[in-house]
Amino acid sequence: MDNVQSILLDIYDRLFDRYGDPHWWPGESPYEVITGAILTQNTAWGNVEKAIKNFGGRLSPEYIMSLEPAALAEIIRPAGFFNQKAGYLQTVTHWFTQYGYCAETVQALPMEHVRRELLSLKGVGKETADSILLYAFGFPSFVVDAYTMRLIDRLPLPAALDYDSVKVFFENYLACDAGLYNCYHALIVLNGNSHCRKKPSCSNCPLISICVQGSEKLSLTKETQMIQRNNIL
Repeated sequence: MDNVQSILLDIYDRLFDRYGDPHWWPGESPYEVITGAILTQNTAWGNVEKAIKNFGGRLSPEYIMSLEPAALAEIIRPAGFFNQKAGYLQTVTHWFTQYGYCAETVQALPMEHVRRELLSLKGVGKETADSILLYAFGFPSFVVDAYTMRLIDRLPLPAALDYDSVKVFFENYLACDAGLYNCYHALIVLNGNSHCRKKPSCSNCPLISICVQGSEKLSLTKETQMIQRNNIL
């Protein structure tokens, strides 16, 4: 087994042992996942949940397309950037109409074809497109976000710090498996929320022994504690 591949699988095993299977993405239907992928841009998931709750159980592509943009914007206001996102949401919903709002019809298409179509839509960037591909339609397309970039940078792993390079890195060294990509990305996010934040909380992180930055930080902390202890004595 390639050394890089073994490192990636070791990371996965450590995260899985700590957090288990997160069963991501939260959503009761492929369309709700699509909606969440648009609404979660530049905001916390809690705000997305508030916006989805505002639909009062009526969230569907037909209902979204029946609304005036201003009315839709008011519903999704908790998600922030609501005027822009209302337009983005109706744009991606209009795209979905050509497939009769049927996930199975989309899943029968080549993944790269669907990805190109999504990326052509206003408001759909690479992370959003890959989130829709993976979590709504079950395509094996690895999602890269700020937590993934941070993982690459801090361990560190041998990949350039740009979206396409990191995506290709994971997809080259891992089996082409949507379930694996789903769980791996979710675990990275969970650990990012718990430990690998902008200001890291390295203590008790499951990756601490293989993370160069974290190990150096803890080593420095222990050294400082020893100096302080000696000064007291």
